[in-house]
Amino acid sequence: MRIGELARRSGVSERSLRYYEQQGLLRSERTPGGHREFGAWAVDRVVRIQALYAAGLNSRKIAQLLPCMRDADGGPNASATSRLVGELLAERERIDRMMADLALTRGVLDEVIEAASGDRGAAADRGARAS
Repeated sequence: MRIGELARRSGVSERSLRYYEQQGLLRSERTPGGHREFGAWAVDRVVRIQALYAAGLNSRKIAQLLPCMRDADGGPNASATSRLVGELLAERERIDRMMADLALTRGVLDEVIEAASGDRGAAADRGARAS
């Protein structure tokens, strides 16, 4: 498929797809006319790249990680290293900390909203449900 079709099927701009290719995250073949051609696998690859970016990983880390993800047969890829696993565990811990911080911030925001709206009974109810 050409880059425009990949963009439509993945929901990612052509510009982003070119960037992914430049960063070594995505590869294409060139037609005799110089157009990029991607295999059907590229849609899943782009979805994975987007998810990893959303998790806060940078392109260098994603480039290390993609070859280590499970192969099509579901088995682990031989490219995974214990060092990479350690780095990914650290990334997961960072994400967990961010989620906990966001939950605390949301709780404070809920309290402010309830106080500002004068609904103190709802705050007690919410606290009881959260326990």
